[in-house]
Amino acid sequence: MSLALDTAAATASTAPRSRVWGKLLRNRSALVGGFVVLLFALIATLGPWILPWDPVKTSWTAVRKAPSLVNWFGTDELGRDVLARVVYGAQASLMAGVVSVSIAIVIGGPLGVIAGYFGGWTDSIISRCTEAMLACPFLILAIALGSVLGPSLVNAMIAIGIAAAPLFIRLTRGQTLTVKTEDYVEGARAVGLPHRWIIIRYILPNIFAPILVQATLIVAQAIIAEASLSFLGLGQQPPSPSWGAMLNTGKNFVQQGQWWMSVFPGVAIFLTVLGFNLLGDGLRDALDPRES
Repeated sequence: MSLALDTAAATASTAPRSRVWGKLLRNRSALVGGFVVLLFALIATLGPWILPWDPVKTSWTAVRKAPSLVNWFGTDELGRDVLARVVYGAQASLMAGVVSVSIAIVIGGPLGVIAGYFGGWTDSIISRCTEAMLACPFLILAIALGSVLGPSLVNAMIAIGIAAAPLFIRLTRGQTLTVKTEDYVEGARAVGLPHRWIIIRYILPNIFAPILVQATLIVAQAIIAEASLSFLGLGQQPPSPSWGAMLNTGKNFVQQGQWWMSVFPGVAIFLTVLGFNLLGDGLRDALDPRES
């Protein structure tokens, strides 16, 4: 009986891997997004080992120098190489996006499954608290939590993760409400399997695909949120580089002609967010069984 239930659950889950990969590889925008994400991941991982410049080393003889063969992205107001700071800033931004979304999934995933599976007063309490948090815009809530926790990259990631948790609570609750009415879940209850086993073996595998898509899209929002917190002085603290902090400093010199101090970190944020959004849209189409 258990084998039959497992077979039914596997059949009802996401599309076969070969078909998913085929649909993903045919989606040009998803390929572009995946390439951009992979490129910035490689830059964040390998860039510090390749670049000869120190991102925090100052030089008073090279203050606000324009891009050149020596400093490809120019230098900032303290003579630091902008390219090195953009590369090292990629580490902070990507780590903030991935870690904060992981925190949101760890908090929101179990609460959403519990609310959707058990219902009743448990669902009411979790849903009302979720709605109260969703009433506040995501970025505003993240800034408020960041202000309470204090300025640092770790606190910024925690604040962003807590602010994003309601999105995953709502998603996992809705998916659980749908999956728990399937025949294989009803059969698992009928044979007396414990709730914990049903959730782990039959509920979670069948709601994984929507969570993966949502996580990819929320990473993009988390990167913007981290840049916003750093822009306000609540994220990565100087002298450590951060794209948001570089934008905050560079905006003061745009009218003086030093455009490179803000343009390059701004372009890095734009491309990274665009890459995650394109990849998320492609994953959504590839994992949707209704799409041929």
